[in-house]
Amino acid sequence: MLESTFIHCPGVGPATERRLWAAGVADWAAFLAAAPPPCLRGAARGFAPDIVRESIERLAARDHAWFASAVPAREHWRAYPAFADRAAFLDIETTGGGEYDAVTVIGVHDGRQLHQFVRNENLRDFPDFVREKALLITFFGTGFDLPFLRRELRMDFPQLHIDLCHVLRRLGLSGGLKRIEAALGVARSPETCGLDGWDAVRLWWRWHNADDGRARDTLLSYNAEDVTNMRALIEWAYPRMVAAAHGEDEAGQSSTPDAAPT
Repeated sequence: MLESTFIHCPGVGPATERRLWAAGVADWAAFLAAAPPPCLRGAARGFAPDIVRESIERLAARDHAWFASAVPAREHWRAYPAFADRAAFLDIETTGGGEYDAVTVIGVHDGRQLHQFVRNENLRDFPDFVREKALLITFFGTGFDLPFLRRELRMDFPQLHIDLCHVLRRLGLSGGLKRIEAALGVARSPETCGLDGWDAVRLWWRWHNADDGRARDTLLSYNAEDVTNMRALIEWAYPRMVAAAHGEDEAGQSSTPDAAPT
């Protein structure tokens, strides 16, 4: 889908992009062959060819930061297949202390392996680890996880970012992560089923104050399922977002799915 994206070109909005696709301009190569397509007008006709050529060069160079800046944030989902090999599903847990709240666990799954960064153990290894990633995938990370990490670890995130909370809302699925998992048939283990973010706070303090090893294990299992389950959500959402972008199914009007993602 990224190679079919024109919405980052000046003067090109969703309607113009759809007209390009309808005219047979399916991707960047087809756009340059049409030089420029007749359905473009004004600024788009003048500037789009240069942006398209640069897009081809930047993708060949695997320059995720350029696309993170050039493509509107709500459309970063389009980059999922192109950068899936450098993706990081990310979720944090905290102490729940209000003004003095602090990160306790950062969970990251790269599609192959789970990595967890734990307070008082290896939390400070996280910035170097995530710096190598091109695409972050979170659930409400825009409003919580990333601002929290920016503040506590004093770091920035130049990566592409897919916030599944907002993507799934565009597809008609609202509510918290656990509610959406249940709607899609994504199961939790018996150990963590029914737990929520406040339980994660309580588990941290039980471990921290009482040296309760079982609380630690449950907390890390809860965080691990948060990040591993996100992969099922993006795999369900991505093809539906492609269809919505092409006008095949209007976002926000999808019915609740009747089968779990594979």
